[in-house]
Amino acid sequence: MSTLTTNQTKWKEYEKGAFRFFFIYFVLQALPLDWKYFGNLFRIQWGSLSFGDIFYISRYTPQFISGSSTPGTWGIGTLADWALIAGIALIWAIIWSIRDKKSENYNKLYYWLRVILRYRLAIGIIAYGFIKFFPLQSPLPSLSNLNTSYGDFNRWKLFSLSLGIVPGYESFLGLVEIIVGVLLLFRKTTTFGAVIILVFTGNVFISNIAYDGGEAIYALYLISIALFLTVYDALRIYNLVALRKPTAPNTVKISLSGQWRTSRLVLKSLFIFFFVFLYGYKTYAAYHHDIYQYPKAKGLAGVAGLYNVSDFKVNNKQLPYSQTDTIRWNDVVFEKWATISISSLKRYKADTATTEEISSRDKDRRYELDGTTGRAYYSYVADTVNQVLLLKNRNSNYKADQFTLHYTKPANGTIILTGVDHNRDSIYVQLDRINKKYLLQEAAQGRSKALKL
Repeated sequence: MSTLTTNQTKWKEYEKGAFRFFFIYFVLQALPLDWKYFGNLFRIQWGSLSFGDIFYISRYTPQFISGSSTPGTWGIGTLADWALIAGIALIWAIIWSIRDKKSENYNKLYYWLRVILRYRLAIGIIAYGFIKFFPLQSPLPSLSNLNTSYGDFNRWKLFSLSLGIVPGYESFLGLVEIIVGVLLLFRKTTTFGAVIILVFTGNVFISNIAYDGGEAIYALYLISIALFLTVYDALRIYNLVALRKPTAPNTVKISLSGQWRTSRLVLKSLFIFFFVFLYGYKTYAAYHHDIYQYPKAKGLAGVAGLYNVSDFKVNNKQLPYSQTDTIRWNDVVFEKWATISISSLKRYKADTATTEEISSRDKDRRYELDGTTGRAYYSYVADTVNQVLLLKNRNSNYKADQFTLHYTKPANGTIILTGVDHNRDSIYVQLDRINKKYLLQEAAQGRSKALKL
């Protein structure tokens, strides 16, 4: 059983009316009522649960109208969902007001609504906190990224790369989110955590707008919950801090006894174990064994690096270096994983993800090519016996771009590629490895030391 303790027993009429609306609105926003969400839950292989599964569980938002098989894909349609929910809340609140003339307050409902929102907000913040604390969300730039011109990236990719080159700062941002999320799990520290979220996630919201990110709507969703939680103590904080008036704390508290108290402790322990310790451990393991932004399949042994295209022939016709030729390759990068990127003067249509996506399948891990037009990215399967590479363009706008090349390594640091490209033209390419030093890496030793590239 539960006992309510409070120093506020009678609410004003407008307070009760407003509460009825917000209670229904936030319950519909926070509790998973969208059938697509449960469809995602049923697809999870719980025996081999990954941190990506927990990540998607944590970022639920109702999508009754916008609709998507992938939970957490937000756009302008999400605002239509919000409008629908607000309309339903308004109608129910009016009916509730007509039928309920006796209630003097809703302290107990208010308490439980805050519990729901505290935990909903906590898992939303913690989910993003751990993929920053272990720098997964914005990893170190790939070799191809380091050899792409600044102007060939869109704004969001530049933002992400800028964060990725300072993993210590990214970890700090993640730590802040984790700490704030944990503060929300406890009633006495909720307001403190919610205020920090307003500032922190408010910056995330603005940065998503400024840099063309795709998660501004979700950030706004989290901000709206934090704002509602902050309002609970806002007037008292204003009286105390701004007006310096004696202010009594709000002592609304639910005391549970017997099996209810035990159930609460068990549920809270399971919640913290699942969304904090288990999720944290799995993101830690991913950081050391499988950074989800880059493909997992290993590349051809001993060839990772940047290569100059010293000889390039198409249909046995040699193409020299040119400032206008969009056919000739300029340089090629073999990544440590099974990706080849080719630089040329040809401009490619950028493939851009709008939201943070975590996939176990290499073909869905497109961070390395997202938001850039400067290089063509190919995944490859190597037949090391016959020395053949089967290449597939990773850009979703060029799915038909697939071809096979034979490779040889006549000398250390030299690779010869021959075959027929996707245009059915025969090509001959000689690649010579460049032992290039990068200022970004050299400068990491300290700005006070001399640099030589």
